[in-house]
Amino acid sequence: MEHIELKISLLQTDTIYSDFQANLSQAEIMISKALNRRKKPNVLVLPAILAADSTEQETAAIEQLQKLAAQNSVNIVTCGILDTAYAVDRQGHIIASYNQANEMQPESCIFDLDGISCGIIPGCDLRFPEVVRQSALGGAKVLFVLGKWPKLREIHWKLLNIVRAIENQFFVVAVNSAGKPRIGACSGMSMVVDPWGKILVESDESSEILTTVIDVGLVERARGQNPVLNDITAN
Repeated sequence: MEHIELKISLLQTDTIYSDFQANLSQAEIMISKALNRRKKPNVLVLPAILAADSTEQETAAIEQLQKLAAQNSVNIVTCGILDTAYAVDRQGHIIASYNQANEMQPESCIFDLDGISCGIIPGCDLRFPEVVRQSALGGAKVLFVLGKWPKLREIHWKLLNIVRAIENQFFVVAVNSAGKPRIGACSGMSMVVDPWGKILVESDESSEILTTVIDVGLVERARGQNPVLNDITAN
């Protein structure tokens, strides 16, 4: 089996409610720190960090992330205030955007990062297994989950990310906000889960940069050993 490695940094930010500029500045500082490590990551993943008060602010923030992606030749994945998830490539182009799905009409958003097929959802769609399954059936080997998940339901966040990885046999890269982007605290607990449900890296509730390397070839090995997705498509 082919070994294709992807180095991913999850930027768990301490989001401040209604302080858009502070959140954007914090994101830029963490991006700089992640990129200045010995081996630069292929992908930077940020949660719904911006806590913007308007779509104009969100647009300005996404444009700034596009500039940073192009300047540093790095892919960036993040989420905006209206549960819209974005993927930006190394040239600074938005190559995917995805709004919260309607549970009665599951959809998926598939795109390539460095030749690897990926899916993307806002954290609220974790509760809809049909939506996540569409990403797997569409060929995704990595699913990015961009959260602003509350501490009150932190156990749901952890379990749902693990279950979605197991039942779809792909990597789940889940980044969550820390701090208080809305009323009530967010749980943090960003993590990367492999196709067998093993947590490769996990954070606590504090602002933190998590970096790990995933072997995307593990997806095909897991699906080969236990071909449950083939059984679904056959039916």
